[in-house]
Amino acid sequence: MSKQTKGILLAASGASLWGISGAAAQYLFSTTTISNTWLVSIRLLVAGVLLTLWSLLKFPHQVKQVISSRFNLKFLVLFAVLGMMNSQLTYFLAIKYSNAPTTTVIQYLQPVFIILWLALANRQWPRRLDRISILIALVGTFFLATGGHLNQLALTPTALFWGIWCAVAAALYTLLPRPLLQKFDALIVCGLAMLISGVLLLPWLVTTPLPHLSTWDWVLITYIVIGGTMFAYTLFLQSIRYISPAATGILSAFEPLVATLLAVTLLGTCLTLAAVCGSLLILLTTFLQAIPFQKFKTFIHFPHLK
Repeated sequence: MSKQTKGILLAASGASLWGISGAAAQYLFSTTTISNTWLVSIRLLVAGVLLTLWSLLKFPHQVKQVISSRFNLKFLVLFAVLGMMNSQLTYFLAIKYSNAPTTTVIQYLQPVFIILWLALANRQWPRRLDRISILIALVGTFFLATGGHLNQLALTPTALFWGIWCAVAAALYTLLPRPLLQKFDALIVCGLAMLISGVLLLPWLVTTPLPHLSTWDWVLITYIVIGGTMFAYTLFLQSIRYISPAATGILSAFEPLVATLLAVTLLGTCLTLAAVCGSLLILLTTFLQAIPFQKFKTFIHFPHLK
């Protein structure tokens, strides 16, 4: 098996595990009294402990460097609270008030917020390609939120709010750990951030009455923690060793694809034509940002592409 094939399989598998996790969460929210905070607490605490233990065995010196520096700890805590915990809570809240396919797609608005943040930070207008991406994403969000009708909403205001905040949180999740990822392995950064988030949410976990859950419900929760968190992050991050970040960005589209297939076929979720068109437009934004157009200019000579 070639390195490229291995990287593609790793990235597609990791994204697919995330998609299954979203569908599993939708099922739990619709059939049990499980709370969003309780589920996120379990997910982050258990996955954080497992990934941190793994990191201690594999990279003990790097773990020590992270926790022994005030600078590193500052960025780690910021990433844990504003990135990791924020994205996990808002992701599951958006699923609770809408569904897994819609939430997963809206989350892919994160490139728009990253573009806007970098434009403000650098005090310059976004590139033409970025402006086109923003316009496409806005049109896609319009179709997803309204169903193509100006006088009504296909999503409730609550679902739309948490979906968009989920995309903002995903952008923070991408931007905040950059200083740490330049020096340390991604497994260490993610594992410690999950552990910190899980510990911070521990009061909610211990004070929330244990919900009445069936054996199947516990199986799904175990999958969300192990398969949809620990294995998903590990596989996806390892894929970067074999293929480019642009390729992994495109292959991440397996997440909404798998979530949609499972939600429609197994959970009875209905998607209108407008919702499908809106979803495709939002995903197109990710593709535009992932494709290395700059390299193509050398060969194709696009005169207006910047």
